[in-house]
Amino acid sequence: MPAARELLLDAAFAALRTRPWNGVRMVDVAAAAGVSRQTLYNEFGSKDGLARALVRREAEAFLSGVERALTAAPAGAAADAGDRCAAAACWILRTARANPLVRAALTGCRGERLPAAAAPALPAPRGPFAPSRGRSGPGAAALAEAVRDRTLRAVSGTAADRAPEVTRWACEAAVRLTLSYVVAPGASDEEAAGHVARLVRTLVGEQAAEAPRPEQ
Repeated sequence: MPAARELLLDAAFAALRTRPWNGVRMVDVAAAAGVSRQTLYNEFGSKDGLARALVRREAEAFLSGVERALTAAPAGAAADAGDRCAAAACWILRTARANPLVRAALTGCRGERLPAAAAPALPAPRGPFAPSRGRSGPGAAALAEAVRDRTLRAVSGTAADRAPEVTRWACEAAVRLTLSYVVAPGASDEEAAGHVARLVRTLVGEQAAEAPRPEQ
C-alpha cells in the first residue's frame, strides 16, 4: 500500500483536475487519502508545502519520462539525434496535454492552478552539461534547460560530437520548438515531432558536413 505521503499527493492531484487550487481544502484532501488532517499537516506543514511537494513530484516524474523517451528511441547514425528529440517531443506534448501541472510548469502560466510559491525546485543538473548561464532557480526556463541538458546527454556519442556547441544549439532549438507546440498547438503530436526531428537533422547534418574529416 502506498505511504500516506503519496496517497495525499495523489488526492491533491485528483482534486486539481476538477477545481482551482484555492478551491482545494486540506480536509478534503486528507479525507480522500484516508488519513487525518493532522497527518497531512505533519507531512507538508501547510497548503503551500503540499503544493510545492506536488509540483516537484510531477516535475521529477516528467523529467524521468523525458529520459525514458530519449533512451527508448531507436539508435542510429545520422538520424539518431533527430529520432531521440522526436521521441522526447511526443512525450512532452502528450504529458503537457494530460497533466495541467506539467503544462503550467512548462509555460509559466499557472493561473488559478497553483500559487506562485509552488514553483518546483528542480534537481541540480548532473554531468558536464550544466546550464550555460548558471540559472538554478525554479520555473519554466529552468525546466526547459533541464530537458535540454537531458537531450544533450542522450545525443552525445553520435556524429553530433564533432561540433558540441552546435549540438547544444540543436538541442536547445528542439526543446524550444517543442514548447511552442505546447503553448500554441498547431499540429498532431506526430507531426510536431516530425518537425522537431527535421530541424535537428538539418542542424546536426550541416555541422557534420562542415566538421573536418579525421586523417586517414
